[in-house]
Amino acid sequence: MASSVDWKATLPARLDELRAHGVVIIPNVLTPSEALRVRAALQGAATESERRGVPTFIPVLDPNDANVRVFNLLDMDGLFRDLIMHPLALALARGLLGDNIGISNFTANIALPGSRSMSVHSDQALVAPEPWLAPWSINIIWCLDDAYLENGSTLYLPDSHHFTKRSELPANPQAEMQPFTAPRGAIVAMDGRVWHTSGANVTTDAERALLFGYYSVDFLRPQTNWNVMLSDATKAQLSPELFNLLGLGPTGNTRVGKDLLG
Repeated sequence: MASSVDWKATLPARLDELRAHGVVIIPNVLTPSEALRVRAALQGAATESERRGVPTFIPVLDPNDANVRVFNLLDMDGLFRDLIMHPLALALARGLLGDNIGISNFTANIALPGSRSMSVHSDQALVAPEPWLAPWSINIIWCLDDAYLENGSTLYLPDSHHFTKRSELPANPQAEMQPFTAPRGAIVAMDGRVWHTSGANVTTDAERALLFGYYSVDFLRPQTNWNVMLSDATKAQLSPELFNLLGLGPTGNTRVGKDLLG
């Protein structure tokens, strides 16, 4: 999908904002029609997930079934494979983490009216022990609906990417959180160390669908075992670059060349 924003010219400033504040919002990455097409594909993926026997309500994550979770998006539709390889998403991930990255996960959350918040967490804390001294992961969040406080936009604790240990969190972090406000078609890049939670959808008729493309440095084990999760048919359609970013190649994360030989 071609971006509708000239992101190359503004990338250095966006990365500066991301490093300084832990979050940056870039609107108009998808056109309205593209966002709606992906939104329809997500609805299809939710139905297919249930058909495969993978529930879209995960009680360990969410307090009620108004949060719809969809996993293994890369196996569901080629549109999701296009998004995870979007040049802007990869540029933001590599700009924050360095050139040697992998794709750890790609999931979705549709907050229906009445959905409530999950537990407060940081994505990096889920995959790496403290101290968190550097950014080792990043979430690229695709907004398929307008995201705002009332319909359950992600709540985040500003500047919490500077915390190196869990003990540095305030006693009630959610009380100090704020929502990101972003239009349909935007992406939100969020440093993996930022502490956050899903917001509560207090509307009666507005849904909030977000995709979460999770990238990490390649020496971290990914959240998803792509060898197991992806069908042979999907693997056969992967580009060489995506195949390698998923860790499906024979060398895994072994580096050759300058990194290894000096």
